[in-house]
Amino acid sequence: MFCKQNPAKVHLTQIVGDKMQKVDLCEECARQKGVKCPNCGFTQADFKKAGRLGCSQCYQTFAEGLEGLLKSMHKGTKHVGKVPQALRQSRELSERLKNLQKKLDRAVSSEDFEQAASLRDEIKETKDQIEHTAPHRP
Repeated sequence: MFCKQNPAKVHLTQIVGDKMQKVDLCEECARQKGVKCPNCGFTQADFKKAGRLGCSQCYQTFAEGLEGLLKSMHKGTKHVGKVPQALRQSRELSERLKNLQKKLDRAVSSEDFEQAASLRDEIKETKDQIEHTAPHRP
């Protein structure tokens, strides 16, 4: 399956079931098999040694193996970054305010004025909380 024409420069050890297999590939075969990044030449072995990838294209080249690894290391496979606590609270309160407003609109259209009054009060409290958590600008 491998070319057996060029000298092997990429050496892999694979575990299949309970057996260990060694695979030696030339650079071209390694690229074709998705073992070596076509952009930067980084290999899976390089990743294991360094603990980081060589370039942004490595994420696509090594996607199959990375997904399971990332799931075991992190909460998920999508990077969401960090948000300052005050901003996160402000966003949560804004989302809550939108939901309360939708509920209020439904209560008014169904003429449930008791529910509408309760929601109006909750909206006022939420707006007050938003004012207190919003970053103060000079």
